[in-house]
Amino acid sequence: MKFNLSDISTPWLGSYGEVPFHLEYSDKSMAETVLDTAAADPDFPALAFMGRKISYAEMAANIDTVARGFYSLGVRPGMRVLVVMPNVPQAIYCLYGLNRIGAVPAMVHPLSAVGEIVFYLNEASCDMAVTLDQFYAKMLEVKKQRPIGKLIIARVSEELPFPLNLGQKLLTERKFPKVGTSAGDVLLWKDLLAAGEAFKGEYVAAKDPLKEAVVLFSGGTTGVTKGIMLSDLNFNALARQTEAMCHETVRRAKMLAAMPVFHGFGLGVCIHTMMVCGGTSILVPRFNVKSYAKLIRKNRPNFIAGVPTLFEAITRNEYLDGADLSCLKGVFSGGDSLTIELKKKFDKFLADHNAGVRVREGYGTTECVTACCLTPYNKEKEGSIGLPYPDTYFKICKVGTCDEVPYGEEGEICLTGPSMMLGYINHPDENANTLRTHADGHVWLHTGDLGVMDDEGFVYFRQRIKRMIVTSGYNVYPSQIENILEGHPAVQRSCVIGVHDELKMQKVKAFIVLAPGVKDTPEVRESIMDHCRKHIAKYAMPAELEVRDSLPTTLVGKVAYTKLQ
Repeated sequence: MKFNLSDISTPWLGSYGEVPFHLEYSDKSMAETVLDTAAADPDFPALAFMGRKISYAEMAANIDTVARGFYSLGVRPGMRVLVVMPNVPQAIYCLYGLNRIGAVPAMVHPLSAVGEIVFYLNEASCDMAVTLDQFYAKMLEVKKQRPIGKLIIARVSEELPFPLNLGQKLLTERKFPKVGTSAGDVLLWKDLLAAGEAFKGEYVAAKDPLKEAVVLFSGGTTGVTKGIMLSDLNFNALARQTEAMCHETVRRAKMLAAMPVFHGFGLGVCIHTMMVCGGTSILVPRFNVKSYAKLIRKNRPNFIAGVPTLFEAITRNEYLDGADLSCLKGVFSGGDSLTIELKKKFDKFLADHNAGVRVREGYGTTECVTACCLTPYNKEKEGSIGLPYPDTYFKICKVGTCDEVPYGEEGEICLTGPSMMLGYINHPDENANTLRTHADGHVWLHTGDLGVMDDEGFVYFRQRIKRMIVTSGYNVYPSQIENILEGHPAVQRSCVIGVHDELKMQKVKAFIVLAPGVKDTPEVRESIMDHCRKHIAKYAMPAELEVRDSLPTTLVGKVAYTKLQ
């Protein structure tokens, strides 16, 4: 399958490295593509989980069993199933097993509140859900507010080797409420597998790769949570694009998959890309700095990917002191803006630990699965998020219009390509606002992000349009102020918001976390403000400076500036 918009100008075409601009994409389903990989290299580990290695052959067998199990329970093509799981093998089997029968997994965070899960069930019209036993009590509360036809409960111990499985049962799982299956609307994972083993009929769906395959949830361009419909082509294209942009061999390489499976970055890059290309995903069900460091030391991954807060935590990770990171072939940052200062800090950390690579910043939205732009392996431009992925086209438009602005001029980032979403579930007005047909006849995704493109095609992300602060008629960009704040040695992390002001409409307020060992004193605050005065225009200066022990984050580790607002 080809995707070629040859009439769109591409100033960066062929400019850097050997990345081909046009690629060929599978016209098969996500599951079929991964099963092809399994057939080609059956004995290689597809997944690693808490010390256990799961070969491609074993994963393929489990995918098929789960597919038959869901089909035997009445799941049919086009039906959506809520998958409420962290990074555990069962989540991967559900993803591809449901895809195998033409059903649609809707992936959500298991730490979501009861009301949020009720919303997801209604938004995606799900009558079935899968989760872990540790979230069973919460799902019972969900069921009180919104009936679920079938609730399937899995356990971590089911995927662990002896004696770890025994320890998990005795020390952890015995603390969870007993799962009640007598009513028939709650099933155990082993029941699903048994049903799959017993089912002998036809179950594999003939899929159109351009139809809905996965639902992920995002705030969209207006900040209201929506279900995003993504196709098989969207995910398969992303896998091949990411492989091409890596400039390293992905086959038989290892990815530390700490980004969650309900997030496009985790599902698209850390899981599906590795499964399509024949690598190993090392599943990290819960992130903490000590276990993450142990996984790096023990498994020596070739690729790591994460949000800036993860990399900031790594730089302060005493458990990585003296670690040899020469195994790394690629380090990718996305999901949130990577400040210039944090990039410098993390690049130094990598160099100090024998890594031969630097962090490569990318950009993407869930509306195109995840990444669609990445810093080239052989050229950086300070503050740039890099060049578009193969077959992905960017343009900068005047905000609120479809009119492209000249190079160097700021506007809304718009893009089109094979990973662009099908649309939002049940939001026709938002679809019309986000997916617009331009004068060139192509549909473009309006991201709601401000950015600039230079004459070499490098893209510079400014920030969300909604996040811009207008004070005394001037536009102030929080990300730029945060860059400056984090350039002061006393500041570890920062977040800038606009707060109401009678005269200026809004004034700038900065929240900061001080570096380890730095005390909050008048002298430190004055030093930070003096640093700001040297680098920030008077109208954009923080009117308030609030020191906190930590900053709130979203479920995927982004700084939650809306909570501060």
